[in-house]
Amino acid sequence: MDVLHTLDIGGWNDRPSREEQDRAALALESGTVLYFPRLAFLLDEDERALLTSGVSDGKAKNVSLTPNGKLRGTSCTGAAAGSLKNMIERFAERAAHLVAALVPAYEGRLQRASTSYRPVEIAGRTASAIYDDTRLHVDAFPSRPMRGRRILRVFSNINPDGAPRVWRVGEDFEAMARRFLPAAHEGSRAWAHVLRTLGITKDVRSRYDDLMLSLHDGAKRDDNYQRSSPQTEIRFPPGSTWICYTDQVMHAALAGQYVLEQTLHLDVGAMVAPERSPLRILERLRARALI
Repeated sequence: MDVLHTLDIGGWNDRPSREEQDRAALALESGTVLYFPRLAFLLDEDERALLTSGVSDGKAKNVSLTPNGKLRGTSCTGAAAGSLKNMIERFAERAAHLVAALVPAYEGRLQRASTSYRPVEIAGRTASAIYDDTRLHVDAFPSRPMRGRRILRVFSNINPDGAPRVWRVGEDFEAMARRFLPAAHEGSRAWAHVLRTLGITKDVRSRYDDLMLSLHDGAKRDDNYQRSSPQTEIRFPPGSTWICYTDQVMHAALAGQYVLEQTLHLDVGAMVAPERSPLRILERLRARALI
């Protein structure tokens, strides 16, 4: 399976050619992972002390920095917390700049969500099927309805010991959707408003959000699908960066430690080709509007 589109970019401020931009946009919106084998996120000297699982508070999976600057999930205090926040913030700025340079149509249209640092080894964690990120899935979140907006993520492996971040990438979104859509559930619109009023969800779930959650859960719970569906293993080495739409790319993170990640949201209308979005694909398959 051809799941990677490789770009030979070595600097976060590099400006790709128009031809490279066009190819990157097509690959990204078609559900391919953009891969930058030479694009390393370099740490400042004081930040090297943060390369330990001890910076996690042991409760959250990741250390995160909210868009309003709040640091969560860390045991660090004082100067160490300041260094951690600066490192994550610097990555956030570079990641957003990189995406806008790759796809100029997105510039000024990207909404920054949380930035995370993942200092804990993912292999060996125990979780129920729907919370197990080592199982193939597309991103969909019960409390955060997207209402069609895209989930774009930038990852960079900063592991100091040479260990790769190991992923599996599965079949294309429409093939997966056709498999699980017949059993997918669309909840009551009235109940969606109740969930929002009670603060259980941050916005009102749309039919699109219900379907995406059903696809997420259906794929994760299906042991046969996890074993036998088309999938490719990818090993992202330290010093590399990759980007994909995680609401579209079937992915599973199997192993790895010390990764930075930036989440960006984008309205479907800001895409180069909105018809490639999960929203438009599901609307075509359902033959009606879902928002």
